[in-house]
Amino acid sequence: MNIILYAVPFFFLLIGLELILEKVRQTNYYRVNDAINSLSAGVLSRMLDIVKTLVPLTIYVFIYENFALFTLSDTLLVWVSVFVLYDFCYYWNHRLGHEVSLLWAAHVVHHSSEEYNLTTALRQSSSSVFSWIFYLPLAILGVDPILLISVGSLNLVYQFWVHTRHVPKLGWFEWVFVSPSNHRVHHAQNKVYIDRNYGGVFILWDRLFGTFQEELDTDPVIFGIRSSLKSWNPLYANVQVYSQLWQDSWHTKGMWNKARVWFGRTGWRPDDVAQAFPIVKTDLSQFEKFDITLPALSKAYCLVQHALTTYIALLLLLNIHLLVGYQQLGLVIWVVFASYSVGCMLEKKGFAPRLEWLKHLSLLCGVMLFGLPLWIMSSVIVLVLFSMVLLAWVQSSKHSADDSLPSQAQSL
Repeated sequence: MNIILYAVPFFFLLIGLELILEKVRQTNYYRVNDAINSLSAGVLSRMLDIVKTLVPLTIYVFIYENFALFTLSDTLLVWVSVFVLYDFCYYWNHRLGHEVSLLWAAHVVHHSSEEYNLTTALRQSSSSVFSWIFYLPLAILGVDPILLISVGSLNLVYQFWVHTRHVPKLGWFEWVFVSPSNHRVHHAQNKVYIDRNYGGVFILWDRLFGTFQEELDTDPVIFGIRSSLKSWNPLYANVQVYSQLWQDSWHTKGMWNKARVWFGRTGWRPDDVAQAFPIVKTDLSQFEKFDITLPALSKAYCLVQHALTTYIALLLLLNIHLLVGYQQLGLVIWVVFASYSVGCMLEKKGFAPRLEWLKHLSLLCGVMLFGLPLWIMSSVIVLVLFSMVLLAWVQSSKHSADDSLPSQAQSL
């Protein structure tokens, strides 16, 4: 059973409850553009998981079937033990994901938000291809692949609720388990908090290996990364650090430096490229969140488009066994394109409306050509037609606003 997929409705229920708290407490922990960007990254991650999980799981199964040292019984004690061992492996996977440049290039997506709310939990990488290596010791111990997937899913589901600012410190609980307070530390870019609190479920590993840091009243958390993303494009979020590593590796001299760029300590750069191509780090004393102002109607349109994209993604995930290969691939490509397109709308790119029209027309053609069940085809057509009307309204409103500007302003 796909635990994560069936947990999705509960994720959105909790997000809804957090939004109610946002209103009641009059906090400012949500922004539409940031939330859409986080959710789009999550959808992309689930889509590309379809493509990239087959080979790692095959390797795990091969090792389990040929090199397992023990045969584990299906008991509660075994489940609990494997759950703890999985979190131990997760700790090292997560820690090296922060400490090795190549691994950070994938994991950075999760930390790129300058907000911290439950949508941040869903901001996951689409390019993480090495994390499975850290769990191979469990195959040697005889952990069944199904059990591995189950405890891994439970571990990930647990981590969802700690991405909130509405829960204060929890006393004794924080000595054993990861809490919202000590996970807020993990998402901070303040110097005192960087590279701390890696545990998924248990904070014990951080206390044991010297990576624990308590949230301090004297140092309010500033969320995000020091090299700010400055984009609402989820595809760019996934390639940003890879691009920088590639450029550094290309421009630096000497094979040792070229390799060290990828496999050295995160943040390390050869002297020659650091001088020739300096990277400006965020000055936290003058920190301002990245933002692009959008009219309310445009924000509403982008929310509807994210809902449409999520709906198509869920239809694919829930009915994947009914679809043949080209249908699966076509829908995955459409979801990737749709996520990019809505990011362009959030950034007010001039070509974004044209991408949106192309997105809608391609989906209409696809659902009619794919021979999907009638209820799926009908629901998608209704949503697309509604989106097209809304897009026309957005464009009309923009043109009306432009027409209302003084002639001098229009010429700027």
